[in-house]
Order: sequence, then structure tokens, then C-alpha cells
Amino acid sequence: MRRTVRLLTGSALAVATAGLLASPASASGTGGLELSPPSVVPGGHVTVTTAACGPGGTAAGDASAVGAGTFPLAPGTGKQGATGRFRVPPGAQPGTYEIAASCVRGGLRVTGDLVVTLTPPRQQVHPRGSVKTGIGGALGPDPVQTAAGVAALAVAAAGGTWLLHRRARGDGI
Repeated sequence: MRRTVRLLTGSALAVATAGLLASPASASGTGGLELSPPSVVPGGHVTVTTAACGPGGTAAGDASAVGAGTFPLAPGTGKQGATGRFRVPPGAQPGTYEIAASCVRGGLRVTGDLVVTLTPPRQQVHPRGSVKTGIGGALGPDPVQTAAGVAALAVAAAGGTWLLHRRARGDGI
């Protein structure tokens, strides 16, 4: 029984090892291709970065799918990997295009998707002004009007206090 278990375990291990050795080289564990920005308008510039070629590695980029041709990726600084840049042609049509890079050493090929749009990516809009909620703010956001309102409330409070004090003394109104 033990001999059968060892034989089956050894066979399973051999099959798994052979499967790993026979699989083609891929960039799934090495980072792939990063495009910045991932969405661009025609005529815009794109920076391409990959760590798949290893530290100090170089690559040849291919953006011919979008009409930009080839471009080099040179070693970047630190852990950045190889970096290159290309310009999307002004006549590029909207759509999603595959951008590729092949490492000079090892021939590893990595890809990334670039989206070409006719409208630039939305910029974050910060709100300004007052919010019209329907409650409060009857005088508006003007500081002079706000000060006048506070003064009117102060006079009313002082008058009310004086009348209550007079009533408590018995002077009447």
C-alpha cells in the first residue's frame, strides 16, 4: 500500500513539474505593461512602463496598432523598470488598442490596453458658492447682510430681556 501511494505521489509531482517547465514564458507574475494615462485623446502622449524585463532591462515597444509605430523603453530609476514614451497620432480613431513591449534580453512580451477617446478625461470639479437647500440663508452669503441680521437678532433679544425684567419687577408694560 505504501509503495502505491509513493508511486502515485511521485507521478503527480513529475506531471506538475513537467507542466510548469513546458508552459510558455508570460508576464503574469512580472507586472505586465502599465500605460499612463490609460485613456488619451488623439495627439496626446503616453508613458509606458514595465518591470517585466528586470532591473536595468530594456525593451522595444510597439504602438503600431494605434498608428504610432515602435518606440524604445530604457531602464528607469529605482524599481520602476523600463520606461518609454510615444505620441498618439492626431488622426487616431476612438477605440481600445493593444500596446506591446518585448524585452531585449529573454524576449518576454508584455501587453497593455490603451483607450483612445475624443473627449479628454474628466477633471475633478470642486464645488463653490452656496448650496440652495431651501432652508436658512434667507439673507444670502453676503457678510454685510449677515452682520445686519445678527445685529437685528441681538436688539430683539435685548428688548425681550428688558420687557421680561420689567414685568418681573411689577412695573408692567
